[in-house]
Amino acid sequence: MIKKIILAAILALPAIASAQTVKIGLVDTQALMTSMPEMKAASEKMEATQKSYQEEYQKLGEEMNRKLEEFRAMKEDEPAAIKERKTRELEDFNQKIQQFQQQAEQDLNKLQQDLLMPIQQKIRDAIQSVGKEGNYTLIQEIQQQLYHAAPAVDITADVKAKLGIK
Repeated sequence: MIKKIILAAILALPAIASAQTVKIGLVDTQALMTSMPEMKAASEKMEATQKSYQEEYQKLGEEMNRKLEEFRAMKEDEPAAIKERKTRELEDFNQKIQQFQQQAEQDLNKLQQDLLMPIQQKIRDAIQSVGKEGNYTLIQEIQQQLYHAAPAVDITADVKAKLGIK
């Protein structure tokens, strides 16, 4: 009886070993992102929006400088109520500039996310497709690879082909 169990285990060993074959793919998503034609349009949109915000910020800065010069040009014998009003005006305007900066940063971050999400999804879909077609067990970012014992294949070119990128 023990001989039969050992014989069955020995016969099943090749089947078990082949079932544990691991196929690892590596992909450079950064290279894929920069190769995507959609990235150029996204970058141009981001740059145009950043430029608009920078121009507006510059206008606000110039207006702040003008208000500051007006404040500094006030006479020493100017009534206290006028000085206080001008001081509050400067503080309020400075707060307005800070709020503008924060809002611009939030808007730019959201725009970047909105522009990049569809591109990233397209890349993920292509990676999954190549993974399924190539029967890969694991696909990992090539930049985050620390060590691997099993042979790994760089599938970046396959994913580029799937995306129609040369």
